[in-house]
Amino acid sequence: MSGARSLLSLLDSLLKPAPLNKQQVALNVPRAAADLLDLLAQLLGALQLVGWGALGAYLLVRAGIRLRSVGLSWRGRDVLGGAGLAALIGIPGLALYYTGWKLGFNLAVVPSTLGDTWWRPIALTCSAFGNAFAEEMLVIGYLLTRLRQLAVRENRSLLAAAVLRGSYHLYQGFGGFVGNLVMGLVFGRVWQRTNRLWPLVLAHTLLDVVSFVGYSLLKGHLSWLP
Repeated sequence: MSGARSLLSLLDSLLKPAPLNKQQVALNVPRAAADLLDLLAQLLGALQLVGWGALGAYLLVRAGIRLRSVGLSWRGRDVLGGAGLAALIGIPGLALYYTGWKLGFNLAVVPSTLGDTWWRPIALTCSAFGNAFAEEMLVIGYLLTRLRQLAVRENRSLLAAAVLRGSYHLYQGFGGFVGNLVMGLVFGRVWQRTNRLWPLVLAHTLLDVVSFVGYSLLKGHLSWLP
């Protein structure tokens, strides 16, 4: 459903007279006029995302699958793995997005339009973790496990999960789809070979924290930022 809605959003953007790179889409937006209510709404949104991921974990446990087997047991080296994956994906991903935006294949993605409040970094970090846990738990930990149980070939499972990940980012434009497709292929293959999920969650969280918090701090100081 998220992929279908995202496709409709992209089609709507394509039908507008302005080219894609002259349109904007914001990721983290104010949810209430009152400052305290906005903070609570942001935190509830992040909690809901964690809840979606927890639902996937619960369904696996209910089926008799230990969370340890999908990589949710903690190991210290997961931190290094997550940082390495973040660097591997983040630097080329930023270059791909910027190139696609300049060429007109992408909308201008605005990571945050939240006001300059004391709680903005906290809310954006919570949102980053919520996004990461929900996506990696459902698209990698849950979906790939189920496809493996159904004896679907690893490469086909990997491609299906990556296309799904890319599909619900279509609202960002074609670059958003391609970038997340590639990220899905890399993350999915790492999980298939290691059965470690925490490095993916940590890498995804780092990518979003840098994007969300970094943008909010640098906006107005770098002329090339949308």
